[in-house]
Amino acid sequence: MSPQSQSDPSAIAAHLRRQGWGKVDAAVILGSGLGDFTDRIHNADTLKYDEIPGMHGTSVAGHEGALYRGEAGGKAILAFAGRFHRYEGYTLDQTLFPVRIAAAMGARSIFISNAAGGINLRFSVGDLMLIDDLLNPGSVLFATSSEREFIRYKPDHWIEKAKKVACRLGITLQQGCYLYAQGPSYETPAEIRAFRIMGGDSVGMSTAPELIEALRLGMDPFGISLITNKAAGISKAKLDHSEIKEAAEMRKKDFADLIEGLIAD
Repeated sequence: MSPQSQSDPSAIAAHLRRQGWGKVDAAVILGSGLGDFTDRIHNADTLKYDEIPGMHGTSVAGHEGALYRGEAGGKAILAFAGRFHRYEGYTLDQTLFPVRIAAAMGARSIFISNAAGGINLRFSVGDLMLIDDLLNPGSVLFATSSEREFIRYKPDHWIEKAKKVACRLGITLQQGCYLYAQGPSYETPAEIRAFRIMGGDSVGMSTAPELIEALRLGMDPFGISLITNKAAGISKAKLDHSEIKEAAEMRKKDFADLIEGLIAD
């Protein structure tokens, strides 16, 4: 199904309710390589995206392209195993479908994850970074100036909770600013040097618009990056999408434990 044939997210939510999928407490959007979190979902019902009228399958490696409803951390949740990106040819509105569907299904909290390149020189491949701020080099972070006055991603309460969960479980975390780049190509070494000066700690091609949209819809969002590679110019290794699977294997249990702990909290 082409991007242009998508319907309204509220219509998709209505279809899910007709299938017996009830209201949820929270939602999770799983980035590249992080789909194994779905193993933690109990009593799960699953639909492939392209089985849902108005949706389409995913095309990026590491994105299953399936929607789950079940229980995790003692709460009813939706889990989107895969997302849609601007570089795949979708509009900004279309990339925001998972957030809007989650809101229409009643989710109050939403946890948004991604695979990202590490800009901060202190970061290592496999680090989990709590996103405490957002940076968009193109400015005007997906909203009009009037909207920006009222929409601010400030997840201090989630940062505090995540650190408590991590301390209890023995999970090591990083914290920093996520820089959004539309893609589809990796950034140049010169761009990465500029991004570091601007204050970016990790860089990726998703998540920031979703966090902002969740705030606009009155949700309580939180973002987490898995550092899957050192950004261009930091390492001599050639950047390759296959790095994501290796990094995810290193930290998939810690990631799942952390998200499950946050949902329970």
